[in-house]
Amino acid sequence: MRALSQDLSIYKDLNLAKPPVGVKFSIPRPGGISQLDKSLPFCEMINEAQRHNEPFYFSKENEDCVGKVALGMVEMEVPVEGGMIGPGFGIYQEPRANNALYRHVHTFNRGIVNYVAFSTLDKLTFDPDLLILLTTPSQAEIVMRATSYSTGDPWEPKLTHALSCSWIYIYPFQTGKVNYIVTGMTFGAKAKEIFEEGQILITIPYQKLPMVTQNLKEMEWVLPSYKDGREKFLEREAKIFAEAEKLAKS
Repeated sequence: MRALSQDLSIYKDLNLAKPPVGVKFSIPRPGGISQLDKSLPFCEMINEAQRHNEPFYFSKENEDCVGKVALGMVEMEVPVEGGMIGPGFGIYQEPRANNALYRHVHTFNRGIVNYVAFSTLDKLTFDPDLLILLTTPSQAEIVMRATSYSTGDPWEPKLTHALSCSWIYIYPFQTGKVNYIVTGMTFGAKAKEIFEEGQILITIPYQKLPMVTQNLKEMEWVLPSYKDGREKFLEREAKIFAEAEKLAKS
């Protein structure tokens, strides 16, 4: 794996309750780190990385949910693809609705990913394909503002009730778009009690990581308008509008 080539220490300044996690997809077995010695759902690997002392990687034998299907490590079974599982859990009305899920989620073709490596930021030695953050809403506001600070791009969260791992990991990697979800809103992770509810889980793909990192270094994190209260904000708003109108007419 390519060695870490960028300074990501700015993310430590967010003071997250749990450390950011770097993720790397790989065809060959990663060198220099150990294989996970248990089986977990793909989405729970984030938690495992945060409580694990060292970086690790997993293969299809270590994944015990549908994550290995989304990763293209195994073929999708007919009952799953046919939409026969979701109605049994009450997720979908009937198989046709469940089957529609697979027209929307992102997956890898077979053999593209054989291993997935994880590391917390403080132990990260490889250039991550994804950087994943678990934040409060206020921390998420800072990070998401950094995704549009220099471009003006809109925020475009995407999610389905099932197969949330596709949106956490694969969608951002394949599209180059930052994605975020609210924990507690997806079936598998909620049923298995993987995340504390009400967190904002943000995935920054490698395509956007340098820009977001630079914007975090440049921009003001806690804006004066958030600290001064309503009345001072209204005064500042009126002043800024007046100045802008004057400049527009000059």
